Amino acid sequence: MKSNQTNLTSKLLNLVNNRKFILLIWVLLALIAGYKQYHKGSYNNYLIFKHVYVHALDKLNLYVAYPQQYLDTNHYGPFFSLLIAPFAILPDYLGTMFWQLANVLFLYFAVSQLPLTYRKVNAVYWIVAHEMLTALFSFQFNISIAAIIILTFVMIEKQKNFWAAFLIMLGTFVKLYGIMGLAFFFFVRNKMQFVISCIICAVIFLVLPMLFFGASYILQCYHDWYVSLSEKQALNASLTSMQDISVMGMVRRITGNIHIPNLPFLAVGVVLFFLPYLRIKQYKSINFRLLYLASTLIFAVIFSNSSESPTYIIAFVGVALWFLVQEKPVSGWSITLFIFALLLTSFSPSDLFPRFVRETYVQPYSLKALPCIIIWLVIIYQLLFKKFNKENLIHE
Repeated sequence: MKSNQTNLTSKLLNLVNNRKFILLIWVLLALIAGYKQYHKGSYNNYLIFKHVYVHALDKLNLYVAYPQQYLDTNHYGPFFSLLIAPFAILPDYLGTMFWQLANVLFLYFAVSQLPLTYRKVNAVYWIVAHEMLTALFSFQFNISIAAIIILTFVMIEKQKNFWAAFLIMLGTFVKLYGIMGLAFFFFVRNKMQFVISCIICAVIFLVLPMLFFGASYILQCYHDWYVSLSEKQALNASLTSMQDISVMGMVRRITGNIHIPNLPFLAVGVVLFFLPYLRIKQYKSINFRLLYLASTLIFAVIFSNSSESPTYIIAFVGVALWFLVQEKPVSGWSITLFIFALLLTSFSPSDLFPRFVRETYVQPYSLKALPCIIIWLVIIYQLLFKKFNKENLIHE
């Protein structure tokens, strides 16, 4: 009997660590979420994305409302018109499916490149799967933003500065979050090469849409984009918005004071984020650098008042990384905090969480952000005070 149980446990562990099985699960999540939402007619975000390309062809304003085509407005950069084009030219039932698959496969690949052991990479896949599903139900590009930030880190680790710069500019010219890749600048060995690569890639991403849609139109689009983002910042601060799931949003909603500004929180956050860079001798530790990656992924979300529930796929990869680089034996408080994040951040938007608690407390007070805020502060503390060894966590 005991032998049978041992064999069953062994088979389950092998299945859980089988990359083909994990990839199958991720692909199924993408297809099932895409199919379900498409047939419900709940793919508004995809329609916004698609029409960035369609409207660019007609040289229409990309940032005004088109209520006959979709709800809300576009907030992605003009370059996105080219990125979405291969999907937009397909019928919606195909475009939506391929869009979901492209985002999922991109993140899957990015995670596979992390300098972690084989089993820890697999653990990242499983930990973030549910949060990724939340993003998939909204057809979110944030899945790819997480991949872009991760791959930027990986390319810098591999001293492939041009590709790191390429990814930073790709993310920046699409949704600004990509600029967070510059957080790894201090880990770059050939900084001049990196800076030059950033300038070259910025010019490429600026000019490329002009070749298809005209220079004057694209330049006007950049102006319109700036205006739309400025207006969106004001709207996000509403106490009833589905966005502003952030440090500032949580404080505004708990106090009921909509007039609390972002700047004091951002100022404190930026100072705390940059302080660990002073520990130059710790740069040699892969765990120090991985914790900075985790800090960057979480910081980008919890200090943005544009953050909504599906944005947290970016932050939750950071949560997974933080937990997996903790020294063994992992402390009880780290495990407790990780479980707290799973429950309140990842599971709270789903039916796995009590609806009454979600609708009465979590959503009205932006509490989805709370575990990530606490974990980010723990990461900053560890980056500032922990003595890191020069561990090698490269794939076994």
